[in-house]
Amino acid sequence: MVFERYGEPAEVRDVADPEPAEHGVVVRVEATGLCRSDWHGWQGHDPDIALPHVPGHERAGVVEAVGDRVTRRRPGDRVTVPFICACGTCPSCAAGDHQVCERQTQPGFSHWGSFAQYVALDHADVNLVALPGELSFATAASLGCRFATAYRAVVRQGRIAAGMGSPLLERS
Repeated sequence: MVFERYGEPAEVRDVADPEPAEHGVVVRVEATGLCRSDWHGWQGHDPDIALPHVPGHERAGVVEAVGDRVTRRRPGDRVTVPFICACGTCPSCAAGDHQVCERQTQPGFSHWGSFAQYVALDHADVNLVALPGELSFATAASLGCRFATAYRAVVRQGRIAAGMGSPLLERS
């Protein structure tokens, strides 16, 4: 789905399939969510959006192709990504603060998103979140940026792991 002008009707049409960057992947979109942020982008409220544009930032799918420098993902992997994709190398990322990456990208905003059959995602080793086989793509996409953002906060920042008790629950 592509829109050529802010606030005007979008249309379904063929576009070129993306290629993975050397540090990125191309994901075949199996499900995508629709968020109020997509409306803001369509209205022209986000200065990162260049026209024409393919929106969509909440997605789940299967890795189709990987760049030469990707080491942790393979074709066939079931994945999603957070709303903010990090570079993995800037000072904020080195400190574990990927959500405020100095070179962040936002698929569906800073580049084409998931209202398409395929979407390119950069810095795959940093940004992709594996999906368990029992989780449907539709459920994963409905969790969208909320799930991946919360996952990174709890697991990466909070360093919470299976079997750990909750300090908040233990104090009650």
